[in-house]
Amino acid sequence: MDQDMTKDNEDMELLEDDLSLAEQAGQEEIDLLDEDNAVKKMREKLRVCEDEKKAYLDGWQRAQADAVNYKKDEGKRLEDLGRFITQSMLSDLLPVLDSFDLALQSFSAKGGQQNQIEQGVLMIRSQLTDAFKKRGVAQIEVMPGDAFNPEKHESVGEVESDKLAGTVAEEVQKGYTLAGRVIRPVRVRLAK
Repeated sequence: MDQDMTKDNEDMELLEDDLSLAEQAGQEEIDLLDEDNAVKKMREKLRVCEDEKKAYLDGWQRAQADAVNYKKDEGKRLEDLGRFITQSMLSDLLPVLDSFDLALQSFSAKGGQQNQIEQGVLMIRSQLTDAFKKRGVAQIEVMPGDAFNPEKHESVGEVESDKLAGTVAEEVQKGYTLAGRVIRPVRVRLAK
């Protein structure tokens, strides 16, 4: 009986060992499942972080592009505003230049030598034209017989002329450009 009991004890111990091994295997399986779940959770968190990183980077790049575009647009706007102000001021001063030309024509019509007043008027006109040139203003050149160009010329009438009909017969008022853009067209009479 003692042997039977010993054998029963041994069987019991073997069963307990098997049970212990089974529990360990089960625990290892549970641990593996927990590790798989943990890896899945970490991968999901990593994917979310990568998506957020991409969204933030895209937003930052758009903001950078918007800033660059804003600088360009603002620079162009200020340049246009400067041109407009310059054009407006020059348009106001062109009649003054016309008045100087009329004064000089009046002096020429009287004939004789230049007096001091005429020389003074001529010097002021010269200074004014130099200031215009520095600002990019240029006189539009037109000669009798030139083809009429509606972009640069403004017709104020027709006259009898030996020039081809529809061409420029005479200049009535000078025209000017600012940086290549017409600010006042040349006023001309066309040949009949």
